[in-house]
Amino acid sequence: MKINVKHIIALIAGTLIIVSCNSPKAPEQYGNTDRLPNIFPEYTNVVVPPNIAPLNFKVLEGSEESVARFTSPAGTYVYGDGSNIIIDEKEWKKMLSESKGKDIKVEVFSKTGNGTWTKFKDFTIGVAEEDIDQYISYRLIPPSYVAYEMLSINQRDLTTYDETTIYNNMIVSDEVNGQCINCHSYQNYHTKNMQFHMRQGYGGTIITQGKEIHKVDLKSDSTISSGVYPSWHPTLNLIAYSTNSTGQSFHTMDNSKIEVEDSKSDLILYDIDKNEVTNISNAPDEFEVYPWWAPTGDRLYFSSAHFDYSDSIPRETEVIQRYKDIKYDIYSKSFDKKTHKFGPTEAVYKASETGKSATLPRISPDGKYLLFSQGNWGCFHIWHPESDIYIKDLTKNEVRKLENVNSDKAESYHSWSSNGRWIIISSRRDDGNYTRLFIAYFDKSGHAHKAFELPQKDPDYYTYFLRSYNIPEFMVEPVSITPQEFASAAMKDAKKAKFNGKMVETTVDTLKHIVN
Repeated sequence: MKINVKHIIALIAGTLIIVSCNSPKAPEQYGNTDRLPNIFPEYTNVVVPPNIAPLNFKVLEGSEESVARFTSPAGTYVYGDGSNIIIDEKEWKKMLSESKGKDIKVEVFSKTGNGTWTKFKDFTIGVAEEDIDQYISYRLIPPSYVAYEMLSINQRDLTTYDETTIYNNMIVSDEVNGQCINCHSYQNYHTKNMQFHMRQGYGGTIITQGKEIHKVDLKSDSTISSGVYPSWHPTLNLIAYSTNSTGQSFHTMDNSKIEVEDSKSDLILYDIDKNEVTNISNAPDEFEVYPWWAPTGDRLYFSSAHFDYSDSIPRETEVIQRYKDIKYDIYSKSFDKKTHKFGPTEAVYKASETGKSATLPRISPDGKYLLFSQGNWGCFHIWHPESDIYIKDLTKNEVRKLENVNSDKAESYHSWSSNGRWIIISSRRDDGNYTRLFIAYFDKSGHAHKAFELPQKDPDYYTYFLRSYNIPEFMVEPVSITPQEFASAAMKDAKKAKFNGKMVETTVDTLKHIVN
């Protein structure tokens, strides 16, 4: 067969002409406006990691045709597909790689109804020097109070848009044995040692160590419940849990819609090697919850609310009636890693003294900063629009609302990256109903930069995705165990943990304030 080289060259040239004709170009003539463009997600003047997936967005200016010009040390690139700005992934990586510590300038142009173009105020996308952990995991849940069958724990590669399922609620669920999976947790950002709970059908706590999967039952006659909110010790095979008696009550005239209250809650320690549970704190007048280890493993932080029952009505009823009186403070206990003994309870932050409630303490990897969620009352701030993320500088004993990450909607959960330079938070700022994930750069001076929404390939993704994100956690590696392997372990009987009978009560009389 004779190959016609000229014919092939002509075909290639024709293809290139078609591609070049279809490639978007910035207009040469346009009018100017001094305001930023209205885009979604809102990515103007943010700082991003040098290994993040492209920040695709939609221009919401009432125009069917918009383009964006990106100028960086790597060159100038123009993108536009109707009102969508879809960034070429290879070109994005090149821009990020050559822009570390610098800014990428973005110019947005939109065509008006009469065919003329408008150029909006330029904005920048700053590129930090430090990478972000490659993976995060989260629970995806419908925005309902009782419909929990369609749950999954997923993991996302932040350098791409790839998302996979760690475990799906429906794999072993049926009409009789429905499940609710929750509270995934890892040891020091590594996924070989991880845990999550299964409630109701095939109930138990799944714990992995390497490729080994264990299913355990942490409930005993001496504890309120099985383990609930977990924190895996950074170096030892120990997991601190709260145990909770939790209920829900619904508002008929309130923007918060629902209250989640604990009528009882304590702290326990689970020794994986011994399959043994001991009490950490079980004061009768304290609601202890949300344990979290310091990165050195020698201190445990937690939230606790002091509550005196009147004993004139059932306790669950009194908690519902007085829910606005329940205000949590943040405490800690020292921990001896050799003897596994805890020290006395020490006050870290008394939010109740300002009429507020502080929960979910999270310590930065360098041990200098404490992140927490603060609302007007209670421990479940995801339903409280006024809740925000706060930070305490433990070296200076200073507390402030964390700048550039909060909104007028609920911010309720937060995690540190392994290098301490990135924070991920859950927020309802998009529409007040669905919880989405936002990432913020935390610089070396201790200040946060403007939070940006988790990038998706399709700018319309969040408009049509009818799930909320829950409990975002950073990981330095993906979970390698398959959903089917988890399902096989789920259908086995749980191994009963031993309770060693030691009771450790802590009352407010033992509290002492930390002096920094």
